Amino acid sequence: MNNNQPDKTENIDGALVQHGNYNHRIYLMNIGTADPDRLASQLIALAKERGYSKIFAKVPSSKSSPFIEQGFRVEARIPLFYSGQEEAQFLGYYLNAKRKLEPHNQRYNNILKLAKIKQKEFKAKPLPRDYVIRPCVPSDIEAMAEIYRTVFPTYPFPIHDPAYLHDTMKTHVMYFGIETKGQLVALSSAETDQKSQNAEMTDFATLDKWRGHNLAYHLLKEMEHCMISKNIPVTYTIARAESAGMNITFARLGYLFGGRLINNTNIAGHIESMNVWYKKI
Repeated sequence: MNNNQPDKTENIDGALVQHGNYNHRIYLMNIGTADPDRLASQLIALAKERGYSKIFAKVPSSKSSPFIEQGFRVEARIPLFYSGQEEAQFLGYYLNAKRKLEPHNQRYNNILKLAKIKQKEFKAKPLPRDYVIRPCVPSDIEAMAEIYRTVFPTYPFPIHDPAYLHDTMKTHVMYFGIETKGQLVALSSAETDQKSQNAEMTDFATLDKWRGHNLAYHLLKEMEHCMISKNIPVTYTIARAESAGMNITFARLGYLFGGRLINNTNIAGHIESMNVWYKKI
């Protein structure tokens, strides 16, 4: 299998699962109608068969026990994740001892401390006059893909691919952009789950020349307003643990730290640990 190919998404006994060598993992995205006992065993067997080093599972707390009994451990939690009623647990299962180690733990903890300090100090400034926030539309897709290719050497989902952006824009992802003088310079997205009433605030990217204006902050605030209008009460993100800027941005808008996913995601050129942040808006 080519490590440069995106991981594939498929249905396993009613569960939505992404897996492949790109992230070298299995990601249980939605347990759906699958039986937890059977599914946990199936995922472990699949990981061993394919030689993956991690299984990452997002499950309702009421269905987590069978996974924990088979060796999964809770890495993060989001209260009220499912329809404002039930907690989500983010579980990790490691098939390789090296992937379970986190040598940069102290640095990541220092970034969290910095985010809390910056949260208290921050006073938001308005966007510069010639900057405009707006939803992205299909005619933006080529420019969006180019921005993502420029900012991220690797990414856990194929946002560099215009076809992927087009398909997700049609179904469940709202993309937002900031433009100045007719040029898109920053992007983000809200991946909405109407059934479970939550949204992942993700895919933040700002071109180097336009950094320093808190564009991610303004994009996140705009997306929150949009989610409120759509009656989605819980928003969250899975942010790079080593990105001080993104962790500070979410802290500044009142997000709470939910935990860290160790060596979880192939992003910006290598596999990194990720922080979970959440907010009831």
